[in-house]
Amino acid sequence: MRITAKTTFIIMVFVLTSGCAIMGSKPAKDKRAIVMDMKEKVLQELYKSRPDTRALIAKSAGYGVFANANVKVVIASFGGGYGVIKNNKTGHSTYMRVGELGAGVGLGIKDFRAVIIFHNQKTLHQFVNHGWNFGGHVDAAAKAGNKGTRYWKDTELN
Repeated sequence: MRITAKTTFIIMVFVLTSGCAIMGSKPAKDKRAIVMDMKEKVLQELYKSRPDTRALIAKSAGYGVFANANVKVVIASFGGGYGVIKNNKTGHSTYMRVGELGAGVGLGIKDFRAVIIFHNQKTLHQFVNHGWNFGGHVDAAAKAGNKGTRYWKDTELN
């Protein structure tokens, strides 16, 4: 099977905008409600399967909950999603976006949720105000690959 650059670009655009498609062209308040609903569902699932995490999150400086979709097509992978960071000290929520680009052998689709726990305000502040870039991690599902993942503030929802 041969994947052309045009096909790869179309897939990349589809995945990177999937978070927007899920929320559609709804008003920002409705999009925030969708994100908060996702957060509550993910936390309830987490607390059900790992009850000890409730105390960890409660004692932390803050936490983030993210929904992400990723598509791997032969030698490239693309992903995108959304989430929210809750600062436990201030009670403030910051809406975030996440995007991924990568290279590596594989074929497949992943839809996953992630919870990030921040142990101090400095790290939480860095994440929220400057975003984070992660790169070069191995994708266990595809058995090979390097990715770059970036988190940043959602300017529309904040």
